[in-house]
Amino acid sequence: MKELFFLRCGRRLAVLLASLTLFIIAPAMAQEVPVPRPQTLIPAAPQLAASSWILMDADSGRVLAEHNADERLPPASLTKLMTAYLVERELDRGNISMEDRVPVSENAWRTGGSKMFIEVGTEVSIRDLLYGIIIQSGNDASVAVAEYLAGGEAPFADLMNQHADRLGMINTSFRNATGLPAEDHYSTARDLARLSRHIIEDYPEHYKIYAEKYFTYSDIRQPNRNRLLWRDPSVDGLKTGHTEEAGYCLVASAKRDDMRLISVVMGTNSEEARAQETQKLISYGFRYFETLKLYDRGSVLNTPRVWGGEINELRVGVDSDVVMTVPRARNDELTAKLDIQADIEAPVQQGDRVGTLEVRLGDELVGERPLVALETVEEGGFIKKLIDQVQRFFSNLIGGWFG
Repeated sequence: MKELFFLRCGRRLAVLLASLTLFIIAPAMAQEVPVPRPQTLIPAAPQLAASSWILMDADSGRVLAEHNADERLPPASLTKLMTAYLVERELDRGNISMEDRVPVSENAWRTGGSKMFIEVGTEVSIRDLLYGIIIQSGNDASVAVAEYLAGGEAPFADLMNQHADRLGMINTSFRNATGLPAEDHYSTARDLARLSRHIIEDYPEHYKIYAEKYFTYSDIRQPNRNRLLWRDPSVDGLKTGHTEEAGYCLVASAKRDDMRLISVVMGTNSEEARAQETQKLISYGFRYFETLKLYDRGSVLNTPRVWGGEINELRVGVDSDVVMTVPRARNDELTAKLDIQADIEAPVQQGDRVGTLEVRLGDELVGERPLVALETVEEGGFIKKLIDQVQRFFSNLIGGWFG
């Protein structure tokens, strides 16, 4: 009788274990290792006649070339990129409108350097002032908006620095809205590239202003000082700068097909030099690199087991497009690895991080993105959670045997 009892128990245990294996993720199969192939040769980035420079892909954020990119230098009128960005931010948030009328103070009217030629005692629309800042590089317009938005240039500069911190511009300090020389007023090529990326991505409806070649105010027509707008049809921004201390500077952006580059060149010796050196960087980037979208936002990349939930699988993916910039003709060397949390337990909220996506180009790690839950999974009922506990126990047990 005892032998019959143990025989029957053994058969039941075997059936139970067989059924439980349906819930166990099989060990990864061995994969064939590809034979290494010769890599595409990429020449060194061009050396420029400038103090500092950087070339960045606008979508992926990858830096393709740089020299002294973190050196703190006077930014001259490149400062106005932040001035314009704050105006665009206030417009986007609905705090001001393009038709708002801004009174022109004597302080704004008297500001030296490049001018929009607004008149003291008049009122100018935010629209005209924004165009005057971006296209005409108007110092008077910059001071007028600083006074309108913050009550003066000093408090406006404080706002500029707060937003610089928020955007990760760790080597930047603003003391005014114009870029006129001031103690402790500096930035870097990397920080300005980062700011330009936000201008392009955060407020695309206003970015088209940076491509305008002329702006006329009070019957005075002035050209955009970015010469590349005339020479290269792919260039559509951003801003020039010049003081004796800073030299001639240019932040430019260009788009060809689906690839956009941002170039920052600081400290050249002439208007022509800043245009030529920038063109070298942009041409290098487009010729030797390409930007690829690997995964769309919200794409389901995996469906791992979730324990104790109303459903057994959780859809996992990325919460933003995954874009990578790689040397041309090497896209077949890209590989992606999903590192997903071992035991995911309900409840899970949509957007919760559950792992990491790693992208490699050959042996080089070129990008990481968080893997997130694409849906919410609530806790299951008592019976469902009890069944999952048993299944989870045997899953871990058998996994331990084969681990």
